[in-house]
Amino acid sequence: MSYETLTMHWLDWLVVVAFFVLVLGIGILSGKKVKNSSDFFVGGGKVPWWLSGISHHVSGYSGVVFVGYAGIAYSQGISIYFWWAVVIAISVAVGAVLVAPRWPRLRRALGIQSVTEYLQMRYNKAAQLLVAIAGIGSKLLDVAAKWVSIGLLLYGFTGMPLWIGVFVSGLVSLIYMAIGGIMADLWTDFVQFIVQVAAGIALFIGVAVHLGDYGYNLFTVFEALPAGNTDVFLAGRGQGSLSWTLLYFFTVFFSYNGGTWNLAARYISTPDGKDAKKSAFFSAALYLFWPLILFFPMWVGPVIFPGMDQKTAESLLYASLTNKFLPTGMVGLVLASMFANTMTMCNSDANTIAAVITRDIVPVFKPDMKDLSEKEELFQARLWTAIFTAATVVIALFNDYFGGVTGLILSWFAALLGPTAIPLIFGLFPCFKYSDGKAAVISTIAGLGVFVLTKCGIQMEADVAIAAPLFVSAFFYIGIGLINKYVLHQTVKPEIEDLMVKLSDKSL
Repeated sequence: MSYETLTMHWLDWLVVVAFFVLVLGIGILSGKKVKNSSDFFVGGGKVPWWLSGISHHVSGYSGVVFVGYAGIAYSQGISIYFWWAVVIAISVAVGAVLVAPRWPRLRRALGIQSVTEYLQMRYNKAAQLLVAIAGIGSKLLDVAAKWVSIGLLLYGFTGMPLWIGVFVSGLVSLIYMAIGGIMADLWTDFVQFIVQVAAGIALFIGVAVHLGDYGYNLFTVFEALPAGNTDVFLAGRGQGSLSWTLLYFFTVFFSYNGGTWNLAARYISTPDGKDAKKSAFFSAALYLFWPLILFFPMWVGPVIFPGMDQKTAESLLYASLTNKFLPTGMVGLVLASMFANTMTMCNSDANTIAAVITRDIVPVFKPDMKDLSEKEELFQARLWTAIFTAATVVIALFNDYFGGVTGLILSWFAALLGPTAIPLIFGLFPCFKYSDGKAAVISTIAGLGVFVLTKCGIQMEADVAIAAPLFVSAFFYIGIGLINKYVLHQTVKPEIEDLMVKLSDKSL
């Protein structure tokens, strides 16, 4: 079978349509229960830990895994499991103890509905505005990469041109977003994860059973892979190397514990710190075990479809495996599930961004926004959701200017995330209570400045470049806090002291 000519059976298309009818039904039912902005943005703080955990896991990756990461798994082998899945699992597990419980405590203490809403009290308006705007900039690139990934998947499965896939997915997502709030995302995440697990296990079994046709079994097939594809860490520097993995851990830690705002929203929406902790541990366990099943067919891709380069594998590998080893109907289910996965990720991102814009940014320039009725506030949320989504689609259409889908995720978004995540995450801890608004602003600007320098010609190793903005931000944030405490002998505001006590209260 040629991996260059793939077709969808009419039954596959029927399954795709049926799946989206189900998703639409979830959105409509969820939308009926949205009575106010708290329901829309944080589910009223009543989301069960297991649903939050599944959604946190699913929301941590999109079609990028089946496109950009499929190409990496094909060309570089098992190293992606260690520098991606294991690193995330460890980061989330550590965060389950240190960070996750603080998010719902923050909601209970201050009544927040957006991730950055507490920054005005913790620092000042300037810090809140800077982090919010810079964070929105990084999310524009992140969501754009997700549109590109689903466009590539549609091309691989159907031959549909990339720009049509990007445009259609953006339009469908926009319609879906106007219906439901965060609960629509959560329940759709749950349904599509069940479908994805079923399809993933079916593909794993299909590939495993047919390995005998190539003269191998589950274990000997790894001996047939290209040299280096079974290395835990790749030689030298850059993606997949030991130095990359260690440095990438810090970026991932801040991202998956709240620096990526929609993931923080999963914790904020749980009833209390104990539920948030269980949610995080559940997500970490899924990251540790599920990718072993998920990546196996991609790892053995060079045996089944030899001769692909990484770019070709990004576009066609997963679709080729699905078409070859899954029965008619299941192919459509796989495509629908990955489409829904990416769509709901973008939905949750847009939901979170809308919360930040309507509650943290617009009121700075238009103070009467704080006096809106519940209906008016929901209208504003949906309006800004539409504007944000349209902007991400435009960026996706010009993704080649940003280094393609993996460039958007691993270079631009990862490097931009650190400077905004440092004041957001560190601000939750008493040990950093002396780092004030000045520390938040200077650290963010310094980190973003390093990123700009790397894009203006300053040469750095890839692993250093991806972590440098985060470490520079941390250096200035912590350093200014120490100066405030030991040199300037500043005192901490009573309301911040009180907040730190509440965020550390394990009974909440």
